[in-house]
Amino acid sequence: MAGQYDYIENNLLKIKQKITRVCAQCERDPKDIYLIAVSKTFPADAIASALDYNQLDFGENRVQELVDKEPEFRDRIMHWNLIGQLQTNKVKFIVPFVFLVHSLDSLKLARKIQTEAAKADKKIKCLIQVNTSGEDQKSGCDPKYALKLVKEISQFENIKIKGLMTVGKMMENEKDPIEREIVRGNFRQLKELFEEIKGHSISGVDMKYLSMGMTSDYDIAIEEGSNMLRIGSAIFGNR
Repeated sequence: MAGQYDYIENNLLKIKQKITRVCAQCERDPKDIYLIAVSKTFPADAIASALDYNQLDFGENRVQELVDKEPEFRDRIMHWNLIGQLQTNKVKFIVPFVFLVHSLDSLKLARKIQTEAAKADKKIKCLIQVNTSGEDQKSGCDPKYALKLVKEISQFENIKIKGLMTVGKMMENEKDPIEREIVRGNFRQLKELFEEIKGHSISGVDMKYLSMGMTSDYDIAIEEGSNMLRIGSAIFGNR
């Protein structure tokens, strides 16, 4: 249906205006912020609409959905990010085209990525996912093991560590100052880890991306140093 996703242009504009506003308040340059449009459950037409408005970075949670959508956009300039949990038996399906894996959180998964990437003669860019909220249902390595994990994975020739990722604690009330401060603490912890790891100057590790912040909390994430936002419903609408 023509025009079905025209609203995406306005949503992207509003988000970019908010990013600019928050950056001004904390003396950051909005050009330093990468915006990933999380397109999970939305059809190819919605992604195509966002692409038409110069949104080039997209994120998917599920490997199967990513693999299903990717062929439709091979003639377009864009980046596919896997932001959800990655099972070892699914690695081989995304190696040929994924731009960035945000959810590397174990040595076991790293070994599988290394094996499949070597077979395909690819270098796979990855972020280490860290569980800073302490919630059992969330993926991510324990913060106290993050540096050790980075050092171990840095030995794999076909994996390029490019930074860290976290998911802040889910808020029941997004305006509750207490809940917002808890999320702020989650993000601040990741930023401190990011700087600590960066300070070690580990060979083969390029601490470029700090991926934190979603629709409900990306303003806090920017204030705490994020340079990569993963935003879905504020762009595409409610699922």
